[in-house]
Amino acid sequence: MPPEKGPTIVFTRIALFLTTNLAVMFLLGIVLSLLGVNSAQMSGLLIMAGVFGFGGALISLLLSKTMAKRSTRAHVISEPRNEGERWLVTTVQRQAQAAGIGMPEVAIYEAPEINAFATGANKNKALVAVSTGLLHNMSRDEAEAVLGHEVSHVANGDMVTMALLQGVLNTFVIVLARVVGGLVDSYLSGDRNERQRGYGMTYYLVVMVLEMVFGLFATMIAMWFSRRREFRADEGGARLAGRGKMIAALERLSLNHGQSSLPAQVEAFGIAGGIGQGLRKLFLSHPPLEERIAALRAGQ
Repeated sequence: MPPEKGPTIVFTRIALFLTTNLAVMFLLGIVLSLLGVNSAQMSGLLIMAGVFGFGGALISLLLSKTMAKRSTRAHVISEPRNEGERWLVTTVQRQAQAAGIGMPEVAIYEAPEINAFATGANKNKALVAVSTGLLHNMSRDEAEAVLGHEVSHVANGDMVTMALLQGVLNTFVIVLARVVGGLVDSYLSGDRNERQRGYGMTYYLVVMVLEMVFGLFATMIAMWFSRRREFRADEGGARLAGRGKMIAALERLSLNHGQSSLPAQVEAFGIAGGIGQGLRKLFLSHPPLEERIAALRAGQ
């Protein structure tokens, strides 16, 4: 399946996520009314949750490219200084044209491990960066596949989708923690009617605990989606560079031994991920390399 194209796809995704979120919040409002939560409290809670839930996620998305360049101290290639930089820019340019997106900025950052990442709120003004470790330890064919993987992240709109998903999850964590906290506080205080006083200490303790618990489940959902989109980006890299090159690149990544020096805000968009066993696997942004390689081989 080729990457989605067209300048309206980002706006379509935003509209879809916002419409879905509003519909579910409307349904949640009905449920809260049945539970006895008054309409004034309910409306204020939903508005506050939506503002804070989406606000942080969207601000992070809009600043993602600037923050990524600063945090990794990446050098953006404005004019190639050598043959290697010319090859990088030319390869990304060719792949971006094939994927139907605008030419991303191309950058190099200092890091010993083999890695690369892509980020940006606009698929036509994104950033693709590679580590010096990748340039030193990968062949041109392998590096071409990694670039194809990152260009595919941009073409698939993964940065926007992840931000919107995080906004939805944040919203529900805020709402559910406070609703359950209010119900627990009312039950313990014996005040089942409309509340005329402020919440007690129990409410704030319950909300704090539930935000941590629900936040863990929200992270699991976000990381599950992140692992799914890695398989799509691998397929995209295989289309742009060749399946054999993509498989070889993933095999080469085993030299990292699960290490990554990328900052948290862009680590999910790097090609390399951590290694985990048991429950820790639920919090990984990337599937195990052997699963990604097996998926590519199965598609041959």
